[in-house]
Amino acid sequence: MIAYLSNLATQVAIFGILAATLNFILGYAGIFSIAHAVFFGLGAYAGAQIALLLVPDVVLACIVAAAIAGGLSLCLALPALRVRGEYFVAASLGLQMVAVTLFSELKPLTGGIGGLVGIPLPTLFGVPVGVLPVALAALALILLATALLARGSFGRTLTAIRDAESAAEALGKNVAAAKTLAVGFACAGAGVAGALYALHTSFVNVESFTMDYSVLMMAMVIIGGTGTLWGPLIGTVLLLSLPAALAFLPFLPATEVGAVQQIIIGLAMTLLMIFRPAGLVGDLSRGQTTA
Repeated sequence: MIAYLSNLATQVAIFGILAATLNFILGYAGIFSIAHAVFFGLGAYAGAQIALLLVPDVVLACIVAAAIAGGLSLCLALPALRVRGEYFVAASLGLQMVAVTLFSELKPLTGGIGGLVGIPLPTLFGVPVGVLPVALAALALILLATALLARGSFGRTLTAIRDAESAAEALGKNVAAAKTLAVGFACAGAGVAGALYALHTSFVNVESFTMDYSVLMMAMVIIGGTGTLWGPLIGTVLLLSLPAALAFLPFLPATEVGAVQQIIIGLAMTLLMIFRPAGLVGDLSRGQTTA
């Protein structure tokens, strides 16, 4: 039971990072990306290769993963500078589909469909360490950075872009730079989560980085509350605890847990959009979500 709870806590911390970083571009900047799993995958493969070819140092793996995912975030930032709304959703969907194909075919780097196996257990400066404390520290840093950025001038610029991009540009805001930096920060954070995930599971393959996972991350943000600090984390806890809760139902076959989970998530998102569009943590009295 202790091992199970530790694994669940690690998963919550890792996916909490993913939800928090997606919320930064979705909730604060209004960039609706369904390709966040792409950068999660880039970080996972980068962290896995560092551990396999060099040393399984968790800090080094996270730094390299953040650099690669953040650097390649231009693949998402460039469409965000040219299109918006449903057009950007379509562009991010295309990126997600291309990335899954590349993850499957670039066997020297990703191991193909079979993935990368035998990833060494993580160390910290040569000392064996569990992923959980590192993931919790990374999550805390991400939340702190999000809070500081959201309350500063950069956060106000992103909010202005989200609410009225044309008006923000007319007022002299550098929309292109703000969007690029926001996407870079979010994708770098997703890369860190990917590296931690690879070191935690000791195995990565393309099945963990499909559009289903991008949709799951978006569900975590929407259910918890977009544009809030704690909402995505609450959404993460709820959605990751759901399979465990369903597994304890004696009348539900184990083979049907996944399908029932998808139905519950879809129904929850639909009802929230109708009765509480700001999410569980959102402030409806102001007509928008708050941190």
